[in-house]
Amino acid sequence: MLQQILDIAKYILPSVVVLIATYLIVDKFLVKEVEKKQLAIFQQNSNLTVQMRLQAYERLAIFVERMHATSLISRYYTQGASVQDLQLAMVQGIRAEFEHNISQQIYVSNEVWQTVKTVMEQEITMLNRIGSSFELGTSAANYIKALSDFVLDPHTTLPTNIALETINREAKSILFSPV
Repeated sequence: MLQQILDIAKYILPSVVVLIATYLIVDKFLVKEVEKKQLAIFQQNSNLTVQMRLQAYERLAIFVERMHATSLISRYYTQGASVQDLQLAMVQGIRAEFEHNISQQIYVSNEVWQTVKTVMEQEITMLNRIGSSFELGTSAANYIKALSDFVLDPHTTLPTNIALETINREAKSILFSPV
């Protein structure tokens, strides 16, 4: 009986050793493959995230450019309009574009988003302040002249320029940062 157990063990023991060795090799190989796939997915997601963030900065830069008084004038001025009509159209245009771009806040830093919001509020305040200095029904041409004089004054620091600098600085830091 002991001889039979030894004969069986003589065949089973090497099989068990080979099975364990095979299991360990295959397991190590599979773990490495899973790690490689996870790394590839992480890199792909990282690239996608960078692309989405850069697109958000692009959209916000366009929004800020479109908020600039000269851009607003070229888009909303119609001959024969009053100051109040033009002012209202410009303010509504800014608010509509802000609402269109509000989702971009999830892709940019809080600093950039707060800067964009502040600039929007400052632009609307500037439009309203200059517009309020005119009597009801005054030609929009007078409003345009006042806006142009304000914007072209060399002593005026435009909030849109500050916002664009902030957006550019942060976008470049993302674009040129090591992944």
